[in-house]
Amino acid sequence: MKTNIIVSFVIMVFMISCSSSRITHSWKSDNIPEKKFSKIMVVSVIAGSDWSIRDKMEAHLVGDLTDRGYVAVSAIKEYGPKYFENMKEAEVLDKLSNSGVDAVITVVLLDKNKERYYVPGRVYYSPYTIYQRNFWGYYTTIYERIYTPGYYQVDTKYFWESNFYDLKNKNLLYTVQTETFDPESVEILAHEYGLLIVNDMNKKAALK
Repeated sequence: MKTNIIVSFVIMVFMISCSSSRITHSWKSDNIPEKKFSKIMVVSVIAGSDWSIRDKMEAHLVGDLTDRGYVAVSAIKEYGPKYFENMKEAEVLDKLSNSGVDAVITVVLLDKNKERYYVPGRVYYSPYTIYQRNFWGYYTTIYERIYTPGYYQVDTKYFWESNFYDLKNKNLLYTVQTETFDPESVEILAHEYGLLIVNDMNKKAALK
């Protein structure tokens, strides 16, 4: 059992060290309530995106909160993808209260930038003395190593913000901004984001 815990910890540290996401700023209120919230809802706001992206972002953050012992739910799972559409504040708060939700964490995509740039070709100088003794060995080695042609590459940056609210007092308890650089997939992006946020919230004692 102890070995499994150590292995899980090592894997988690490795994944965090390889993460394409990082926190650029976070803040915690001085008035964090002593109570443990009964039910935290994760609500995503990602304009113009497929609802499945919102679903993944919510699901991973919910999973990471649950792993820490909190009761957390996804707004999409609870109400569907159009959960607060055409509703007023009082209606939304009543809806949340009737579901037993007393705190909300938002996930907002602030911006998404794509940068296209040219990577110039490079000449490689590497030891090849061993191949100089015969023509073909020398020729084929040089042919493969001497020149790598240039190419265009597109990198994508995502800028995120999450806020944590106490619904009873309508107070902002915690806020964080992050950036994600060229994630391999939406699944990996959502996984990294959830871990990053929950770890920072615990580090700053934003959650009891």
